[in-house]
Amino acid sequence: MFLDKEYFDGWMRSIAQRLERIEKLCNPSLKQIQTFIMDGEKMLDNFEVCQMLNISKRTLQRYRSSGDLPYHMNKHKTYYKESDVLRFIEQNFDKFRNFKKK
Repeated sequence: MFLDKEYFDGWMRSIAQRLERIEKLCNPSLKQIQTFIMDGEKMLDNFEVCQMLNISKRTLQRYRSSGDLPYHMNKHKTYYKESDVLRFIEQNFDKFRNFKKK
């Protein structure tokens, strides 16, 4: 079975248009990022905190379990107040600086 050139070109254009629509839907820079705010303060999710602290998800869970880093649950998702994360960084980097000086 042979395809006519115009028929083939039409199908290729159709496929290209669909791929462009899918790309637009999947491209995170085009998506509007939703920010969760609680009590007037920005809340960070696990991924953002892991990137911010340069740690693994397991280490973040250890900080939660030990009570070092306060967290809140909303619809089965864990969030952290931005001020709590910044306070945690200040406390731990202060300990790190003192350890480095000795």
